[in-house]
Amino acid sequence: MTEKIQIDVWSDIACPWCYIGKRNLEGGIAATAADADAPQVEITYHSYELSPDTPVDFDGSEIDFLATHKGMPKEKVSEMLDHVTNVAQGVGLEYNFDVLKHTNTVRAHELLHFAKAQGQQHAMAERLMSAYFTEGKHVGEIDSLVDLATETGLDGDAARAALESQQYLNDVRADQAQAAQYGIQGVPFFVINGKYGVSGAQPADAFAQILRQVWAENNA
Repeated sequence: MTEKIQIDVWSDIACPWCYIGKRNLEGGIAATAADADAPQVEITYHSYELSPDTPVDFDGSEIDFLATHKGMPKEKVSEMLDHVTNVAQGVGLEYNFDVLKHTNTVRAHELLHFAKAQGQQHAMAERLMSAYFTEGKHVGEIDSLVDLATETGLDGDAARAALESQQYLNDVRADQAQAAQYGIQGVPFFVINGKYGVSGAQPADAFAQILRQVWAENNA
């Protein structure tokens, strides 16, 4: 039996293009599902903090943060957010930047590692991104993260214990160190079978083409 294609995804749950990239990757996989020899894929998400210096409780809007962080006029930031909102809508995602609570994401990444250990990383990643971009939930607070973990079917007490003890912080830092070794400077970034790098939220058909190509190589 041919080994599955291994896709390692570096992303941040607070990265709008990462959620779009996630959807496009899923779309690419779905597009190959009807192939006579459909590629088999295993996806692992890895931690990347876009703004590690962000406070847990940022006092201001997303426009305020980006204008300050990127040194851009607020009007330009607003146009940028409108653009990514439209792109997200095109893949079935609803972004609500007006209610979004900008926060530090390191605890969310720790929770993703906790969920990975329970075999629920994919579901947790989806729940965190939806909570952040669509529902305006505070994904930097432990209480909120525990609620999201429970909604995903994880043990809330165990999740709280892991977050309060920073049990998975070293795993987050290991992911970030690996990203640095790969030279990753922006996300989403996809590493396929440990040898192909794909940067950015590529269209679903591009992912489908890549998967078919790599699957053929695996079967050669």
